Amino acid sequence: MYKIVGNPQTRAMRVMWLLEELGEPYDIDPAMPQSEGIREVNPAGKVPVLIDGDLILPESIAICQYLADKHGKFTFPAGTKERAIQDSFTQLAVDILEGALWTAAKNSFIHPKELRVPEIKPVCKAEFAEGLRILDARMGEGPYVMGETFTVPDVILGHCGAWAVTAKFDLPKEGRIYDYFKALRNRPGYKAMMAKVVAAAAA
Repeated sequence: MYKIVGNPQTRAMRVMWLLEELGEPYDIDPAMPQSEGIREVNPAGKVPVLIDGDLILPESIAICQYLADKHGKFTFPAGTKERAIQDSFTQLAVDILEGALWTAAKNSFIHPKELRVPEIKPVCKAEFAEGLRILDARMGEGPYVMGETFTVPDVILGHCGAWAVTAKFDLPKEGRIYDYFKALRNRPGYKAMMAKVVAAAAA
């Protein structure tokens, strides 16, 4: 059984979602970022960390891609043109969308007060909006970024969409990107993950 170290309300959601999609069982150690529990498995203090036997793997992107590759689902094979395009969507999600959200978060409550730059937040929101514009321009036919096939970048992008709502970033109220995020939220794996996140928050 897999073990996720990381509070479910963090990027651990991504790993939980993918494992729900895969139908694989997992346990959660709800360690908070920078806590003693997470530092025991990741010196950076970042969550999540996946424990799979003797493998201790940090970084949510690497974890999700590892799980998809290991189980041969929700990814295209390495070395194919499709995988190259898939990875480029993952990079778009991380560089622009998550980058904007993470920078805003660090300057809202993560950095010490004396290091925060609240004035950066409008820039972050503008960068996020530009990322959505690029995503819209790049998406082809089908409900997902790779067409009919749900893949790892959809997990990352879907999590960024949920994060944006919490952070009060603007999301489209109609159109293709609106339909895209709605399709992701309607997946059974997403709903199962969110039910566990809500239950953990209420515990």
